Amino acid sequence: MKGVASRKRDTMPIDIDPITPSIGGMVAGVDLSQPIDTATFLAIEAGLMDRQVLIFRDQTITPEQQRDFAGRFGKLHVHPVYPRLDHVPQIMVLDTALNDLRDNALWHSDVSFAKAPPMGAMLVARKVPQTGGDTLWASATAAYDGLQDALKRLLEGLTATHDLAKSFPVERFGTTEAALAQLEKAKRDNPPVSHPVIRVHPVTGKRAIFVNEGFTIRIDGLDAAASEALLNLLYRHVTRPEYTMRWHWRAGDVALWDNRVTQHYATDDYRPQHRIMHRATIIGDRPV
Repeated sequence: MKGVASRKRDTMPIDIDPITPSIGGMVAGVDLSQPIDTATFLAIEAGLMDRQVLIFRDQTITPEQQRDFAGRFGKLHVHPVYPRLDHVPQIMVLDTALNDLRDNALWHSDVSFAKAPPMGAMLVARKVPQTGGDTLWASATAAYDGLQDALKRLLEGLTATHDLAKSFPVERFGTTEAALAQLEKAKRDNPPVSHPVIRVHPVTGKRAIFVNEGFTIRIDGLDAAASEALLNLLYRHVTRPEYTMRWHWRAGDVALWDNRVTQHYATDDYRPQHRIMHRATIIGDRPV
């Protein structure tokens, strides 16, 4: 079965094969180290809207090429806590020799603590363990579609608070004076923010569940017990196997995903093996 791009082969110059029924597409026929013409870029963009996560295998792109390709989707974000490449500051470094990455080993939507969370991200596998280190993604639109109608009605109009501090505690990210100062600045620059529990995709119009274990701390207007119960229900629902895909990385793999309507989980099961990933994060708009 082919995805949206290959179903329109006459106008779409690439093939995209679904990875699971709900989410994910494997892209063939694209070398990201070469200039991407407008037709190919539009085909990739259409495939991203359709499959939400796209995988490109056997790529040899440089950090500059990663920055430039991701930048075609929008302005790039610079993370307030994680390290970045000195010569390409738009590329965030996820290196187990440098970073405490346990905060990624839970289901989350990147930087949902921002007023305008990222629309997407592009991750390049630079060094991967022989075993382990898989990443899972979940489709928050498929999960929304799977909710009972009564629960959909309950969730419409609710908002939830997202907080950077939930995944970046002082005891792990403020262990030196310089790191603590950086973390405190990140908190000042990114105070807790409320977003709709159900957001609407600005391109497809699809509804998606927009709360996540990484950064959501409460549903506004509910007492603590009710908020916790409803959040836990949604967390479990979004990550049901039928809404997810799992990817085992090879060096040179590239993943591009729509952060507005997906969540992901980076398994932390490979230590003491070494893993290095480079991420470019594309700024989005305020959820509605």
